[in-house]
Amino acid sequence: MSKGIRTLVKRLIFILGILFLLFIGLSFTPLPFYAYHWLGISQTDKPEHPDFIVMMGGGGMPSQSNLMRSWYAAHAAQEFPHCQIVISIPGNLHDSLSTPRRVATELINRGVHENRILFEQHGTNTRSQALNLRLFHGRLLVRSSLLIVSSPEHMRRSILSFRKAGFKNIAGLPAFENALEADLSFEDHKLGGNQLPMPNIGQNKTLRYQFWTQLKYEIIVARELAALSYYYLRGWI
Repeated sequence: MSKGIRTLVKRLIFILGILFLLFIGLSFTPLPFYAYHWLGISQTDKPEHPDFIVMMGGGGMPSQSNLMRSWYAAHAAQEFPHCQIVISIPGNLHDSLSTPRRVATELINRGVHENRILFEQHGTNTRSQALNLRLFHGRLLVRSSLLIVSSPEHMRRSILSFRKAGFKNIAGLPAFENALEADLSFEDHKLGGNQLPMPNIGQNKTLRYQFWTQLKYEIIVARELAALSYYYLRGWI
C-alpha cells in the first residue's frame, strides 16, 4: 500500500471516528427528536373540510408504520365523516390477504364504512403515488382538498411531492407515537438476580430508553434527509 493511500485511509478512519462520536454525543440530547418532529410538522396545515383522506403506505400489514397510520386515518375519518379514504399502497386487490386489503379491514374494524374506502394500488414510491392521484377514478383530485396521513419522517416529502404534482389544497396528519405516561423507574437490588459492580440502572431512564430512542431518530432523520436530497435533485419536490 502506497504512502498516499495509507494517509487517505487514516484520514477516512479519523473522519468516521469523529462522526461516530458526534452521533453518540447527540444521542444524549433531544436534538434528534427535534429534527424528527420538524420533518413531521414543517409542512402540515390541517384543512377544515378535506375531500379525501389519503393514507400513504408504509410497510406490510401488520407493521408499526401501517398500524399507526391506520389508527390516525380512522380517527380522521371519524372527524370528517363526509370524506372518502384513499389507501395508497401497492398490492393485489383481488387477494384478501394483500396489504391494501388488510389495511382496509383495519379501518373497517375501527368504524370506517367500507363504501368510503378507495384504493390507489399502483404507486411504488411517493412521487408515483402523487402522480397517480392527480386523475383518480375519473376525478381531477388536484382541485380537491386532501389530508395526507403518513409517518412523521415521511410527511414533509409527501406534502412537497404532492405540491410538485400540482395539488394546491393539501395538508398533513403525521402519525406520531404517544409516550407512555407511567414512571418506569425501579430499584435493581429489589428485583434479585446477580449483584453487579455498576450503578443502579433502574433509575437512569436516559441510558435505558432515551439514548437508544434518540439514536434511532438519528438514523431515521439521516435516511429521510438522503431521500429528500434525491427527490430535490430529481425535481420531484
